[in-house]
Amino acid sequence: MAKIAPSKKPAPPPKYIAIDGPIGVGKTTLVKRLAEELKGTTLLEPEDNNPFLPEFYKDRKRNAFKTQLFFLLSRYQQQLEFKNQERVHFPLVCDYTFAKDQIFAKTNLSPAEQGLYQKVYSLLGEQLPKPDIVVYLRAKPDVLLKRIKTRGYEYEKPITEEYLADLMNAYNECFLNYNETPLLVVDTTHTDFLLHNDQYEILKKDILSHRQGAKQLILR
Repeated sequence: MAKIAPSKKPAPPPKYIAIDGPIGVGKTTLVKRLAEELKGTTLLEPEDNNPFLPEFYKDRKRNAFKTQLFFLLSRYQQQLEFKNQERVHFPLVCDYTFAKDQIFAKTNLSPAEQGLYQKVYSLLGEQLPKPDIVVYLRAKPDVLLKRIKTRGYEYEKPITEEYLADLMNAYNECFLNYNETPLLVVDTTHTDFLLHNDQYEILKKDILSHRQGAKQLILR
């Protein structure tokens, strides 16, 4: 008699979901919707509290290091606080990865600044938990710029398509070679999945089930 293969158990739901991608790609909106539907906890990047950000967009070279260092320490402190909390409603849904800091460092810092930054980053990163899954959202620079202009934040007005192209290349270099955790790469160039519920449901299903290696998802 042939043996019946045991059925595979479904993957346990993720406790820590990290959504990342360049400015304007829709990660924060996705984080809030996922956390609300899954009755989880949001962990949002502390951008609004960075006093150096407006100066950075006006003169990136001069103001990059202090802006980046503020982000690094803020993200570390924020994630460390959640790590030490005993009562967190899982899943924890975050709109950045700690690894993201290296993208901006390579894009904006001088070689000497990068060396100092990397020492600090390595010491802090060892103390933080890794996500169960990283979702990398991406889109073409012209699409990102259009979305940024639509939301109309004053301090984002100096952002150019050229800067977004450099940023997108840096994100691709980082995440298309990323292997620290399961990775879901989602191209949002051709559609806004948050406006189309059927596409959002496809994305949510993959986020909740993908547990090994890297997978690419193109939404149209």
